[in-house]
Amino acid sequence: MRDNHHVTLKIHIDDGAPPYEQVRAQISEQARSGALPVGYRLPTVRGLAESLGLAANTVAKAYRALEADGVIETRGRNGTFVAAAGSAAEREAAAAAQAYAERVRRLGLDEDAALAAVRDALRAAYER
Repeated sequence: MRDNHHVTLKIHIDDGAPPYEQVRAQISEQARSGALPVGYRLPTVRGLAESLGLAANTVAKAYRALEADGVIETRGRNGTFVAAAGSAAEREAAAAAQAYAERVRRLGLDEDAALAAVRDALRAAYER
């Protein structure tokens, strides 16, 4: 087990996006950037909720979304850890993109129309 005492999870909640989304986005970004290393043990849902002044189910919702995205993994009673999943997420995204490209080509869309559809979908998915 690596010593991660020098790594601290820092989350700042503001009045912008919903709190669970801020927790999800900040943990995801810190894991992707390496600020939170693979194998870093995250605080418990209750512990993080208390430190941020949020409801436990707000943090639980963020953790569930992060787990679904492959950013974190829960190992039963041992806790929740940053997963070695950046590359897995990228592989899955590349596979989805490949399937999309093949499908729109079969549908007869040109590249500009296919890109416009992706831009619209991404805008809707990431809208704040």
